[in-house]
Amino acid sequence: MNENEQKQQGLQIELAPDKAQGEYANFAIITHSSSEFIVDFARMLPGLPKAQVRSRVILAPEHAKRLLGALQENIMRYEHQFGQIKMPEQQQAPRTIAPFGKGEA
Repeated sequence: MNENEQKQQGLQIELAPDKAQGEYANFAIITHSSSEFIVDFARMLPGLPKAQVRSRVILAPEHAKRLLGALQENIMRYEHQFGQIKMPEQQQAPRTIAPFGKGEA
């Protein structure tokens, strides 16, 4: 949903100052049950033994599918404006979004 659509619907979103800075994550783990999707956003840094989960988002399946659509739409807009996003070759489990390509760390 773009900004104009949000204004037309009267949607108001409050962004608290402590959340406005965001949380850097370069690793995500997605799991699911019959009733929810869980996305753990983590930060993995070279030389450190494990990733630290920085945020967990729990979504109903319908909202997970809406998020997928919104991400696809925004990626298409981004690539139209800035060019194709190039992905390094990775051999990771399909549920994991890893920050480093093969041989990097």
